[in-house]
Amino acid sequence: MKKIILVGKSGSGKTSLCQRMLHEELNYKKTQAIEVLGGTAIDTPGEYLEHRQFYKALVVTAVDADAVLLLHAANDTEFVFSPRMSGMFNRPVIGVVTKTDLDSRPERLSQVEYALRYAGAQAVFFVSNRTGEGIDSLKEYIEKL
Repeated sequence: MKKIILVGKSGSGKTSLCQRMLHEELNYKKTQAIEVLGGTAIDTPGEYLEHRQFYKALVVTAVDADAVLLLHAANDTEFVFSPRMSGMFNRPVIGVVTKTDLDSRPERLSQVEYALRYAGAQAVFFVSNRTGEGIDSLKEYIEKL
């Protein structure tokens, strides 16, 4: 698998998505520091996105990745990605709407997709870490980059 970095708010499902993509048991925990899982997934703390002073850490860490995944939970109504945020990464940027099992209303999913595209995501995937829905399509897309 190509190396990815996951960026999103606390609770957006970054660690769970890493575990699901690597076929590991789901183990919910709060990520306190940047972690590399399975040698291919860079899991970042949500605070790195939520506080602008940590943006530099995201940019520096993304240098080691083949792609950047911007995650936003379907049931989260607060959007924190800046417009065209993808411009700070010199990597392909993919939007991932997580927790689709918690809010699958088409209008809500459309809103989140629009916001991720506004942040610069070149493609957007809808996944559920709980059910595994959409994970395979996301992995196939990443491998084709």
